[in-house]
Amino acid sequence: MANNRYDSTRQWYAIHTYSGYEEKVAESIRQRINGVDMADKIFDVMVPKEKQIQIKNGKRKVVEAKIFQGYVLVEMNLTDETWYIIRNTPGVTGFVGADTTPTPVSDKEIAKIKKRMGVEEPKHQIDFSEGEVVSITDGPFKGFDGAIAEIDPIKGKIRVMVSMFGRDTPVELDALQVKKV
Repeated sequence: MANNRYDSTRQWYAIHTYSGYEEKVAESIRQRINGVDMADKIFDVMVPKEKQIQIKNGKRKVVEAKIFQGYVLVEMNLTDETWYIIRNTPGVTGFVGADTTPTPVSDKEIAKIKKRMGVEEPKHQIDFSEGEVVSITDGPFKGFDGAIAEIDPIKGKIRVMVSMFGRDTPVELDALQVKKV
């Protein structure tokens, strides 16, 4: 293996997969690590996920969502052999990189991804400002428009002034229950 055309130090690489096949690909690679005696060349595989808040039927729930649709990260020594094994895993469409040379993901980037994956409580990202007009997309006031009167980023709540029967009525909503008009 002396004339290996790749840098065979242990590094993380991103591989493209068909969207929706990330878990299947990761599982196939795990099986290959065990099955073809690759534990000394392919070390780890991960599908980066983070916790997100979603609202369904007015109820808030925390779900695990993929950070990068269609990508799986593999920690390995890149050799002709490991390249071939990963490249020929069902669902894999290729490595991320220039031409035919996979580009390693930097340690800094991996640390950022792992940190993002490890965050216990999902943050409320409220991309609205007071006074902005929004449309209510969920709950009993669905279909109404109103102006944002107050934002509580800690709880992820916003107070919207909805005009009903000629009067402005304050309605407290989850930030996920409205959208920009």
